[in-house]
Amino acid sequence: MKLNTTRLKRDFKLGIKNLLLHKLRSLLTMLGLVFGVGSVIAMLAIGEGASEEAMEQIRKLGSRNIIVSSQKPPEDSSSAQSNVRVSIYGLLYDDLARISETIPTVVATVPVKSLQQQARLGQRELDLRIVGTTERWFELVERSVVAGRVMNERDVQSAASVVVLTEFGARRLLATESAIGRQIRISGNAYEIIGIVQSEDANAGGMQTPDRQTDAYIPMTTARQHYGDVFFQRKQGTNIREMVELHQLIVSVGGEDVVEPTAAAIERVLALFHKKQDYAISVPLALLRQAESTKRTFAIVLGSIAGISLLVGGIGIMNIMLATVTERTREIGIRRAIGAHRVQIVAQFLIETLVLSLSGGIIGIGVGLFIPWLVTAFAKMPTVVTPQSIVLSLGISVSVGIVFGIYPAMRASRLDPIEALRHE
Repeated sequence: MKLNTTRLKRDFKLGIKNLLLHKLRSLLTMLGLVFGVGSVIAMLAIGEGASEEAMEQIRKLGSRNIIVSSQKPPEDSSSAQSNVRVSIYGLLYDDLARISETIPTVVATVPVKSLQQQARLGQRELDLRIVGTTERWFELVERSVVAGRVMNERDVQSAASVVVLTEFGARRLLATESAIGRQIRISGNAYEIIGIVQSEDANAGGMQTPDRQTDAYIPMTTARQHYGDVFFQRKQGTNIREMVELHQLIVSVGGEDVVEPTAAAIERVLALFHKKQDYAISVPLALLRQAESTKRTFAIVLGSIAGISLLVGGIGIMNIMLATVTERTREIGIRRAIGAHRVQIVAQFLIETLVLSLSGGIIGIGVGLFIPWLVTAFAKMPTVVTPQSIVLSLGISVSVGIVFGIYPAMRASRLDPIEALRHE
């Protein structure tokens, strides 16, 4: 065992020495593996970052939530001929009661109504989307509190004139730090700013919740007092008015295992009382599962594309090692003549390819870590470098080096000692 270890150390030193004799050639040979490993890590990091960002948006919608939204049905021929009309569609307060009372797996139902209004704070004006809802909305759909507080049960029960702004809207009207406690006027009604929540782009997989950059949240009871139970919004350039009681329902269930059955039950309940398909049901959990599946497929595709670079690098190693065998034919003949076995010749050349591939892989890891950093720093795109991608790319690099080094090594071992000694 001691003899084998000593021989192995000697072969490694000899392999490194032989590679250093041709520094430029060795460096150029490694570059294929360097860029291959670097591209594998970088592409997987970019793909992982994009996937995680999309999945995080879906998670914020709640894995136990079901989102039911009002959806305008296709225009029928009779109504389209009328220039002055009222378009009635969407969710009703009765739908809220039916879902809450008839489906046992439902633990909470949060109504949402919204409309566009102009807000004024001092001399500043801003178009806001007013969102009437309850305190449970902030529990079901996670939003970070930047300052102050969100509305509570007392605010809803007393129909308090309070408002929670998004960070973006607050900064457009006034500095965040000094907004809490100020009075803001919305359509002639005065509201006290009690809190500011982080702005979120909650459009994940085609599913939306009321959470735009300029949303303003008020108690549902206050919204009903100030704007009525039915919202009329006149479409610009026409005499068409839209009448919608509720724009959205967020339904929460007791566990993830009953999310999809509950969504099916909600579909059946709504279908009994809606003559037209004027609603849409979205399930964040289903979208999350789909996103996870897409993520795996995306990773495989990106890894395969980047793996081509490793394949090219392996071909480069085989090409260089074949040239090396030709150059060192006489050396091989001498070693065979003094008693070296074929296994020793094979081991010598495999050690050299291993040193090349391992060195290229290590440098490639550095490149693979640097590229995602550049992307995040300058392109502002999220990237996630996983330990698995590093281990995988390094393992593939070493494997490619060994696989493509076997043929040159075997060819070297099969050289006839007599013919090798005659080689000039």
